[in-house]
Amino acid sequence: MGLGGSPQLGGIWSSVATHGAVLQAEQGQIQIHTENIFPIIKKAVYSGHEVFLRELVSNGVDAISKRRMAAMAGDCSEGEDPKISIRIDREANTLTISDTGIGMTADEVKRYINQVAFSSAEDFLEKYKQESDAIIGHFGLGFYSSFMVAKQVELITRSAKPDSEAVRWSCDGSPNFSLEPAERAEVGTDVVLHLMDEELEYIEPSRIRTLITTYCDFMPVAVELEGEVVNKREAPWRKSARDLTDDDYIQLYRYLYPFQGDPLLWVHLNTDYPYNLQGILFFPKFSGRADWEKGEIRLYCNQVFVSDSIKEVVPRYLLPLRGVIDSPDIPLNVSRSALQTDRRVRSIGAFVAKKVGDRLKQLHQDEPQRYAQIWESVAPFIKIGAMEDDKFAEQVADLVLFGTTAPAQEGGEAELANPDPIPGEGGKAFTTLGGYRSRLSQDTSQRILYCTDEAGQAGALSLWKSQGAEVLLADTFIDTQFIPWLEMRHDDLKFQRVDAELDDSLQEQDSGGLSDADGKDASDQLRDLFKTALANDKITIQVQALKGDNAPAALILLPEQMRRLNDMGALMEQRLPGLPDHHVLLINRKHRLVEGLLKLNAGAVITTAGGSSVGSPSQELASGLSRHLYELARLAVGGLEPNELAGFQQRSSELMGQLMERGL
Repeated sequence: MGLGGSPQLGGIWSSVATHGAVLQAEQGQIQIHTENIFPIIKKAVYSGHEVFLRELVSNGVDAISKRRMAAMAGDCSEGEDPKISIRIDREANTLTISDTGIGMTADEVKRYINQVAFSSAEDFLEKYKQESDAIIGHFGLGFYSSFMVAKQVELITRSAKPDSEAVRWSCDGSPNFSLEPAERAEVGTDVVLHLMDEELEYIEPSRIRTLITTYCDFMPVAVELEGEVVNKREAPWRKSARDLTDDDYIQLYRYLYPFQGDPLLWVHLNTDYPYNLQGILFFPKFSGRADWEKGEIRLYCNQVFVSDSIKEVVPRYLLPLRGVIDSPDIPLNVSRSALQTDRRVRSIGAFVAKKVGDRLKQLHQDEPQRYAQIWESVAPFIKIGAMEDDKFAEQVADLVLFGTTAPAQEGGEAELANPDPIPGEGGKAFTTLGGYRSRLSQDTSQRILYCTDEAGQAGALSLWKSQGAEVLLADTFIDTQFIPWLEMRHDDLKFQRVDAELDDSLQEQDSGGLSDADGKDASDQLRDLFKTALANDKITIQVQALKGDNAPAALILLPEQMRRLNDMGALMEQRLPGLPDHHVLLINRKHRLVEGLLKLNAGAVITTAGGSSVGSPSQELASGLSRHLYELARLAVGGLEPNELAGFQQRSSELMGQLMERGL
């Protein structure tokens, strides 16, 4: 079987040579300095009992590979049918794993199985958990995983060396073993596991089939369960990208992730320097439920499944990608059940990130429309990656797209080599930050207008669009952090949300009308009216004459920095941002509703003979309409809390009733 043993054991193992002597039955003890090695292997080395099958099958594959190499050197025959066979005996409660590999002589059994000759079990663990090249199968460890499920293990093996005789080794999990001649006609190894009573789940064919599919599916050797080949054997990621079609990639994705649709994009990894690594990574259609902590990429070592948690290997922002990474150079602990983080791992992570960036860049350059169509799904990876990784940020600097209010360029990709804005799905248009700036006037080239909610900011957005301004759409949760990050990278630019402030281009240039007896014009009167009606010093009242027939009667404006502080506070407190207490209420003096409100208020004061003034029904109605306009503006930006909606509805009905009574 070979048992994954290393041919280069240095001075660790003592050599035992019989040199063709006739084997005599003997009894002995496995050479260890402590009797606690088995409990430590069971509890500390391996993460779960089920990995025993992975270890034993891997050892069998290694043995077959060694026989093939020895045959090429002329030292033995190759064998006609290399395979791993798994047999179940329900009556005896045994599980047998057989291979047609190189087998072992009695000397090799003693060398690789018996002599776990360390100064202590603790030293053993410490040494090989830290050793950079420690892998499963070193010195028979893969074999010893069988004692996690078996009360007794038998090993029947015959070496491929000429004139070798079969031997039988047996152990009950204690340091005691037996080694004696055996009957076996064919070259190879049988490992017979006499299962513990509490581990009888492993005589169920469905359970074994699941383990083969999980751990051994892509091993290059056929794995048979009761005569039927279970594993696929062929690993597409070990092939050259030139030898694979689009359908090959899609079929692999469907096999690995059934019922998940088709991938948007894939990246083929293949390098042999400074480390050996192959793999295929897929961009899934992003639904907002991606696993940003554990990940869904599967880690293999020489086509043997190791783990589906590889947060130590790839950067966090790539964890929601799917697919396979296969590398024998990723350092693992002694059982190949956990990763050991070192400089190589970080280097591999950087390599994977660069290849992902290269693939995105290639797609953006060669197929801009397809890139725009999948942008919303790949955007989280790119934006989070840019914020977390400076090298990745440089690589994707020109690949970040924004939705835009500007119309997309017409024509197909054949006519438009570099369209901007780029047409996307559903009539959407996308642009880069550079493309957006190229369309700005010289006076506004430093200001980047953006919108985070087309519905909530519809009033302000409509104002800007009516005057021909292009607005970027940054409407994902990530953008609340991405926009400030962009601003830090481009310190010459000012990012301004559409409802932060309005410039002179959106305002009518007029005087504000005639003044009353107190010298106050219409703007002053409206400001006083709203200030009195709202009675809230935290609200700043502004009155302007806005351009456009569709300009709203009132708008809530949130100064950019104040709003960002509010959003950051909400993020830290894990709540929705809501409307800050301090905000600006902008009244559009040119709106006919506001003009009517001004007229209503003009006759709202009755002067008595004594010269004092009292409120009139018109004054109360004007005050109520002012509060109503404010609440409508709050409602548009989501500023009304659910518990305030009932009162808002009641007041709205009362106001409409009063207006009906007046015939308004």
